[in-house]
Amino acid sequence: MGRRARLAVFAAAGAAIAAVTVTAALAAGPSPAKKAANKPAGVNFVSTCAFSHEAMDDPIVYPGQPGKSHDHTFVGNVSTDASSTLASMQAAGTTCRLRADKAGYWMPTLIADGQPVEPLGSTIYYRRSTRGGHVTTFPAGFKMIAGDSKATTPQDTRITFWNCGVDADVARSSTPPACPSGRGQELRLHVAFPSCWDGKSLDSADHKSHMAYPTRAACPADHPVAVPAISLIYRYPISGDHEFALSSGGVYSAHADFFNAWNAHVLRGLVSFCLNGLRHCGRV
Repeated sequence: MGRRARLAVFAAAGAAIAAVTVTAALAAGPSPAKKAANKPAGVNFVSTCAFSHEAMDDPIVYPGQPGKSHDHTFVGNVSTDASSTLASMQAAGTTCRLRADKAGYWMPTLIADGQPVEPLGSTIYYRRSTRGGHVTTFPAGFKMIAGDSKATTPQDTRITFWNCGVDADVARSSTPPACPSGRGQELRLHVAFPSCWDGKSLDSADHKSHMAYPTRAACPADHPVAVPAISLIYRYPISGDHEFALSSGGVYSAHADFFNAWNAHVLRGLVSFCLNGLRHCGRV
């Protein structure tokens, strides 16, 4: 299905913002995937967002305290700063291809040979990571952090890793590899967010405890609500050997933040049609 056809199913244009046409999606009937075994593999939709700005702000960890954080590289919502609120973000623009995605996404800034590196852009996968049941849409204003900004040893590569993209024959690594020179083979940093929610809290004191990772495609009893599994990938215009660091510390300190300011109707429609409909929707 082409992008135009997908968007016709997902959303109808209106007053500068898309509204999802769930009725049309349901009228199309079950997807081929739904007729097969209920497996989450390959079920996704993908948002692509350009670089927005850098700032020493973090509205999740240090709300209302500009300059308190280490430097972050922001994509998505163009207004994200220390004073961001749901209302301010929903009123702002976005660098995402799908204008309904006004979420704020950020990672620590990459430093190469002592200089900050702006990403070429970001790819943001929304996947289904659980079998059976229903995937719930993130509530408006929902916040979470994945990864460990204080890590000084390798983190689990199921949570964060570096590579050079699928076009390069370079395995995932806890440290930035020397990527080959060529389009589609640039350095990438991946961070995978947890996808099981306690069903109550929009945030928690450590910005993590309200969430958990699934085990064997099932959510734990204390975090029973399945939500989309977000994988945030930054692509950098850099190859070869360099002295790398992150603004949060060494290269092991990779982490990422998510602040949900999506247009709720569009996000709900995508989750319903793609993730609960067991469809591989790809880029939207």
